[in-house]
Amino acid sequence: MKIPPKRIFFASLFAPLLACLNLSAFEVSEHSVSPSGQFVIYGADAPYRGTISALAERIKANLLSVLKRRDAWKIAIVVNLQPRAVNLPELPSAELWFSQTETGVKLQFDLTVSQTISPAAIERQVARVILVEMIYRDQTSIAPGDVYVDPPTWLVDGLLASAPNRDRPSVASALLVPARAYTLAEFLNRPAETLDSSARQLYLAYSLFLVQLLIDSPNGRSRLGRYVDHLAFATNNPMADLRRSFPEVRDFESLWKSKIADLKAAANRDLLTFSQTDEKLNELLAVRFPSQDGHGGSVLLETFSQTRPTPVQRTALQEFSGKLLLLATRANPILRPVIQDYQQIAGQLALGKNRRIEKRLADLKLLRTRLSARMDEVDDYMNWFEAAKLETTSGIFGDHSQTTDSIDSQKPKRRDALSVYLDVMELEF
Repeated sequence: MKIPPKRIFFASLFAPLLACLNLSAFEVSEHSVSPSGQFVIYGADAPYRGTISALAERIKANLLSVLKRRDAWKIAIVVNLQPRAVNLPELPSAELWFSQTETGVKLQFDLTVSQTISPAAIERQVARVILVEMIYRDQTSIAPGDVYVDPPTWLVDGLLASAPNRDRPSVASALLVPARAYTLAEFLNRPAETLDSSARQLYLAYSLFLVQLLIDSPNGRSRLGRYVDHLAFATNNPMADLRRSFPEVRDFESLWKSKIADLKAAANRDLLTFSQTDEKLNELLAVRFPSQDGHGGSVLLETFSQTRPTPVQRTALQEFSGKLLLLATRANPILRPVIQDYQQIAGQLALGKNRRIEKRLADLKLLRTRLSARMDEVDDYMNWFEAAKLETTSGIFGDHSQTTDSIDSQKPKRRDALSVYLDVMELEF
């Protein structure tokens, strides 16, 4: 889905508005400049500015590594760190200001610092502004009133997940969760901003998959870089934009479906057994979460059915949901719906929604007990069937039978009257 375009304004016409919205950037004389010189960071204290500087440079290095490009930035990026205003709770956590000045294009990135913003969200916003600079660094014909576009969310997510230091297999394994597979057209037009944590994880996996698919295509990396360069002229048809930048790929939709089917088929050959899945699920459910005060102590998952999570606990619940998602990709099909229910519960608890959660957890616990009992019965029956009911032997008990026959042959035959009678009857019948 193409993010709605935004206007480029003359900074001189809107200087009073910018000064009002970004007062801290002008009142605080102290600032930090990143090693490459591209990021000028205002606000907060020196250690925090240094952390943001290092993060921005690392993200840029990762993007350049994936795209196989050198650092040739032309537009400096002003990063303004500001605390969340109590009287303006609706203020977005990150806002990009794109303006045209007498000296050229200016990029200003306002980042609201608070305990609720996650490191992953900061990474996405920093990567977004870096890509905007790549898109417009050579667009000298920009005029006031023109529109500019943000890079698509899937591109930001996919490039970040494709970085050399990321755990790509774990991210991509979210595609193996049993669910209706999205067509490429559906995915490209899916708004990521409205997704919950579980769906967002799946969206991230699709984004990584698409970026890797593009990279693996003929001349993939250079074509992907060209796609980024041409985003300034993107249309409302993302599929057509992809075809224009990757002409060697004849049928994107068929390739997309084929690759996902191959990925799922390969994963299904390595599924866990019921007992292995149950054991790993028990390990996950035994995890304890940080306490409310955050100073020592811990709580179990059931605790959140009575209390709302703190920001630290919310992050822990989101990580817990991600681990359940990964387990579901390799889980035994019988337990997979149970794991998905636990994952949905974790996602709801992270959002502070704990209505009827206690009953749902109790029902899941009872269901797992019944499933385990039934699987034990199935194992017992299969063992009995193997030993007593097969018309032809499987060979599994061959060693045991040979040992038993050997022991019987070494026993002396009894010569009492009853034994002789039984031997005669055995020969007769």
